[in-house]
This record gives sequence, C-alpha cells and structure tokens, in this order.
Amino acid sequence: MPMEFTEFILLLEKRLQEPLPGKPAQLKMSSLARIQELMRFSTPEEATQSSVLILFYPTEGTIGLVLMLRPEYRGVHSGQISLPGGKYEETDESLIYTALREAREEIGIDPTRVQIIGQLTEMYIPPSNFMVTPVVGYQATQPVFTADPKEVAKVIEIKLDDLLDTGNRQMKKMKLSLGITLKVPSYCIEGNIIWGATAMILSELREIISEIYPG
Repeated sequence: MPMEFTEFILLLEKRLQEPLPGKPAQLKMSSLARIQELMRFSTPEEATQSSVLILFYPTEGTIGLVLMLRPEYRGVHSGQISLPGGKYEETDESLIYTALREAREEIGIDPTRVQIIGQLTEMYIPPSNFMVTPVVGYQATQPVFTADPKEVAKVIEIKLDDLLDTGNRQMKKMKLSLGITLKVPSYCIEGNIIWGATAMILSELREIISEIYPG
C-alpha cells in the first residue's frame, strides 16, 4: 500500500535534519564532462547565489512533484527541464524566499500554502556560475499551476514512484553547454529527459527518499 502523504512528509522532514548524502549522491547523475569541470575548478567566491524549490503534493492517490521545461533562448540552460527557482535578489529575505518567489513567478505557486521542511546540499553549476541551494517543501493539496510563458514552456508533473523506478534511469545523448554531444545519465519519465544539474539534485533527493519510502 502506498505510504500516506502526511506520513511521508513527517519522515522526510526528520531525515532532512540528519547528515545528507551530499556531493557523492549528486555525482551519480553527472556527466563525465561535469565531473572533470568540477575537479578542474574550485568554486569561485563570486558565484551567483540561487535556489530551487522541490515541491511535494498529493495527487491521484500518490505523491507528486513539479518540474518545468525552459523555453529555447540564448543561454546555457535553453530547452532544459529544471526545478522552479532562480537567482537571489538583494530584496530577498533568504534563499528560501528566493525559491518561493521564483516558483510563484514561474509556475504560479502560492507561497503562503507551501511549508518548508528542509534543504539539500548546495551545488555549483560551472556553465552558469550559479551556486544552487535546493529547498524542500510541500503543499497539502494539489496546486493549480499557471506558467509564465516567458520563462516556462511547459509545467511537468511527475510521480515520486517514477523518480524512484530504477528502470527510468538511462543514458541519453545530449548536447552540453560546451557544444559537444555526450551520453549522460538521465531520468526518463513519460517522455521527459531530466539531466544535468536537475538530475544531480534529484539524485541526492532520491537517495534520501529511498531510505524512508517503501513505494
């Protein structure tokens, strides 16, 4: 029987207070090029602080989380699937506030209905020079998403069970920011290919959830 949503959230919140799997878990879904890049360069002090929101919610008798497809544009993350989020602004109270603000702007999430339960390990993204903090939260009811067409080509909802399904982890040929095409580890869920920084963040999340969620 699937775990009840409330029980899942309580267990996850408790687990997030304990030591996190960290970078080794992230690198399980990293391309060789990214690993080499991270080994070659130290994280610069002037990296742009940013955050993303991992939002859980009940849906169709199971647990869902939301991603989004970025539109095509002149930038390193053009056309990629990502978590809602973005750059920290001077007017933001915290990186948690940044994640909630960006999620509201991008996909219409109401921050007042989101409860934050923890964070994952921060991660440096060399192509964009962003230091990203993943913020984990939940909403007690299924959200109604409204995408900003300037920032979001499509809202993508996935089920937690699909993220945990090992059969959905595949190697796919993707074009990297360096302009080269390589096979990279990806999550392939309902035709959506999730790779790069987002897959690395979800890899740590997946490792944590595997400890507490029987599926």
